[in-house]
Amino acid sequence: MFRSILGFALLAIVAWLALKLVFGIIGSLFGIAMTVLTLAVIGFFFYMALRILSPSTADRVRDMIKGRADAS
Repeated sequence: MFRSILGFALLAIVAWLALKLVFGIIGSLFGIAMTVLTLAVIGFFFYMALRILSPSTADRVRDMIKGRADAS
């Protein structure tokens, strides 16, 4: 009986550590995704402001990002 209780406790500890590791990885990935999304939103607003203030410059920026050869 003591052996089965000890085995169950060991299994519970291993499961707890595994869950902690998995949720830690998921949390880190979620944090990275939110950071990338935030930077994308900032870039979008910057591009929209540039599009309103200087459409030709916005076209050059878009061409540079897309990698078109005719951008100058």
